Amino acid sequence: MYLEFLTKKTVSLIVTVFLLVTCCFFLVRLLPGNPFDEGRFSSALIQESMERKYGLDKPILIQYSNYLSKLISKGDLGPSLKYPSRNVNQIISEALPVSIIIGLMAFLLAGFLGIAAGIFMGLDEDLSLSKFFELITILFLSMPSFIFAATFITIFGIWFKLLPVALWEGPEYAILPVLSLSLAPFAYITRVTASSVKETFNKSFVRTAIVKGLSKKDVIFKHILPNSLLPIITVMGPILAMLVTGSFVVEYVFALPGLGKYFITAFSNRDYFLVIGVVLVFALILIAVNTIIDLLVKVIDPRQN
Repeated sequence: MYLEFLTKKTVSLIVTVFLLVTCCFFLVRLLPGNPFDEGRFSSALIQESMERKYGLDKPILIQYSNYLSKLISKGDLGPSLKYPSRNVNQIISEALPVSIIIGLMAFLLAGFLGIAAGIFMGLDEDLSLSKFFELITILFLSMPSFIFAATFITIFGIWFKLLPVALWEGPEYAILPVLSLSLAPFAYITRVTASSVKETFNKSFVRTAIVKGLSKKDVIFKHILPNSLLPIITVMGPILAMLVTGSFVVEYVFALPGLGKYFITAFSNRDYFLVIGVVLVFALILIAVNTIIDLLVKVIDPRQN
């Protein structure tokens, strides 16, 4: 059963990657301008020489065939047109760990605090705590992460000078980016958890457990939380993927050497192969995370089989 599921996902992955690479390869060529039409490449002769060097003078279909052949046979994502001393594989291998670390830390912080807050919010009988968390979550969901980033930089970096506000030179440099990234996911996880816990709390088997005299701790961790997990796990996958692949604005604000920096500049620099490489890596992360979540859902909920 699970083998069939993984086989279908693998086939889907191959088809998706092929279509993605194909679309990206041709679409990036629609970007206006030439990768070598500025700065030291302003001379027409130099531009022609650089195009020959990278094979950009050949017909587009031949370029596509050569690129696809190298990608399939060697996993070669091609050269960087902006950073000639490094290829796309090297850039991604250097930058991706930073994005993954920041994204995972934000995910763990948002997940732990969001589930805890959601449980308290869902079990709050006098509604005072629920109203407080509802206000907080609405605030966090309504503001983009770069607003939090600018606020934290101003307060903790400029006013009180407690934390560094840029670069990546130690553990303390991750604190503000992680906080900026985690607030919106925290709010969303809190609301989903609270809704699921409230729904489960009203089920007959929970009421029966309470009548039998089980402690509040046992009722929560043995009856309510296990039966509330499915909606929480379902949203965790997209959130994790979003935090790892969608942190480019926060990375840019804090000048972190992650993939976000290259994702933004690659388009403006018309660095064709870097654009394709970054998009492909982000897509693979999204697909991998969603596949894992789908598998977990099948394990947890037999009705999905």
